[in-house]
Amino acid sequence: MQPTQIVDLFAGPGGLDVAAEKLGVATVGIEWDGAACATRRAAGLATIEGDVRDYGPSDFPDADVLAGGPPCQTFTVAGSGAGRRALDDVLAFIKRVAAREPRDQIDRDLAKMEDERTGLVLEPLRWALEAIDSGRPFKAIVLEQVPAVLPVWQAYEEVLAAEGYAADSGILRTEEYGVPQTRKRAVLIARKDAKKVSLPEPTHRAYRKGVDRAIGDSRLNPWVSMGDVLNRPYPFFVISNYGTGGNPRARGRRGSWEPSATVTGKISRNRLVSETGEELQRFTFSEAGKLQTFPWDYPWSGNDVGQQIGNAVPPRLGIHVLSAVFGWSPPSDDLLEKLTLWKGEESNQANLEPDPDPCMDL
Repeated sequence: MQPTQIVDLFAGPGGLDVAAEKLGVATVGIEWDGAACATRRAAGLATIEGDVRDYGPSDFPDADVLAGGPPCQTFTVAGSGAGRRALDDVLAFIKRVAAREPRDQIDRDLAKMEDERTGLVLEPLRWALEAIDSGRPFKAIVLEQVPAVLPVWQAYEEVLAAEGYAADSGILRTEEYGVPQTRKRAVLIARKDAKKVSLPEPTHRAYRKGVDRAIGDSRLNPWVSMGDVLNRPYPFFVISNYGTGGNPRARGRRGSWEPSATVTGKISRNRLVSETGEELQRFTFSEAGKLQTFPWDYPWSGNDVGQQIGNAVPPRLGIHVLSAVFGWSPPSDDLLEKLTLWKGEESNQANLEPDPDPCMDL
């Protein structure tokens, strides 16, 4: 298929939109957070600052692809867990939305939930069904969330199959697509009137602690390390702000020869030390963005940039997922290389990201 425009719900600072634009597909994103909108506008991405619940597919007549990554805080392991506790309720709501129960009745019951953000995971389905009922269904749908939301996407699959979509969902590991970071995402893709769609096949080996990256399936590339993509002069260790195994004293620790642990909104709290234990400059916004595979020169703007980066979809993963849902061949190395810079040849990476002083005091 040849898409015309993607409407991206909960668009954040533009991870999926960056991927789409590099693929030559126009995007428009809806995002309520003003800081993320500031970054999007600085990047030149079409942006509607507002609540996705106030809009619908009729407001975007040129869009033939629906994408979305609803807020994950209530589903994530790091959050309060309201979404996990409400999973059965959410699955029941999906059936009600699919049955075209009046929206005001559903909204009334959603307002009674422990955390109202949990109900936002239903918005992409509302949009998809409204488009179908209007006679202008989206040609393709792409959704992503934390792994705990996979049962929701599987329920979506059943609804979309009944509406004439081929769909697939599952857990993708970002390092298996060349992202220098271990991060798991629940992804759903669907295409209208297709016989079959499949999530993208891995291009890189999965990371295993203590296992040399040269070991593994010879058909796959080695996973990518932090040192491969960051312009740091010496090896370093990252000491995570988060505890390992629930123990806050057991900090996670990765070397620069390994992929990063999951980039979160608190990445600025992670300490960096040299091999001899000297404190180093912590990750800059550009470096944190690069671990998410944003271009070096991406114009991060507004407040709480770390949170913007942590919440974003890695553009490199996005390119693989979009190529799969469109029925295109896997992205070439030349195409993926375009993610290095946002402004193309006008940018100069050396000027954008000076070598951090390995002994800089914090």
